[in-house]
Amino acid sequence: MIQRKVLIVEDEKEIQDLLAHYLRKEGFAPILAADGEAALSAARREKPDLILLDILLPKADGLEVLRAVRSDADLARTPVVMLTAKGDETDRVIGLELGADDYIPKPFSPREVVARIKAILRRSRGAPGEAEAPTFVYRDLRMDVARHEVRYQGKTVSLTSKEFRILQALLSSAGRVLSRDAILSKVWGEGTHVIDRTVDVHIAKLRQKIPFLVKAIETVKDVGYKLREG
Repeated sequence: MIQRKVLIVEDEKEIQDLLAHYLRKEGFAPILAADGEAALSAARREKPDLILLDILLPKADGLEVLRAVRSDADLARTPVVMLTAKGDETDRVIGLELGADDYIPKPFSPREVVARIKAILRRSRGAPGEAEAPTFVYRDLRMDVARHEVRYQGKTVSLTSKEFRILQALLSSAGRVLSRDAILSKVWGEGTHVIDRTVDVHIAKLRQKIPFLVKAIETVKDVGYKLREG
């Protein structure tokens, strides 16, 4: 059995060791980094399945690391979970705008962190036996679910795992309104701690990366979003 790799980016050694201990118990292979520069080096070398990323770090802070990860073609789709002692919603929104997949404030239960990691990895790969169309075609946009690839006018579009799944949800429900709660449930799962604003942030990023979606994705006031029928 291949162990899934989790990069733990945390400068407090006690927290780093605690998370590594619980991850090893659950069959993961933790990789440790104590600052932003070491994190990027380890991420590019090890290609982890998921990154646990503290915001307050020496050398390069977590938001800088996240920005670099999302701009790297080899790492762009790697799920990233932010760990931080800050409770300010501004930091949370900035992280989400940069492409974070989840956000866990300190103090936290290491068991909960591991459970959230498992859930994110499960959703990013799709549930076993889940009925999904192998491809979606919408105007000049083509999504290959099996390859986790999106192309627009023949060119590859780099999306994060959450952006990919939101677009997939919209494509599979074209013409129907999806509430923010429905999108959160489909993409983040039941019982998520993520706020409704998260959906708006990810939709904005999709519209930025694929400009024709500005008009194609219709905002339904006080409800959610709808992809206009092709």
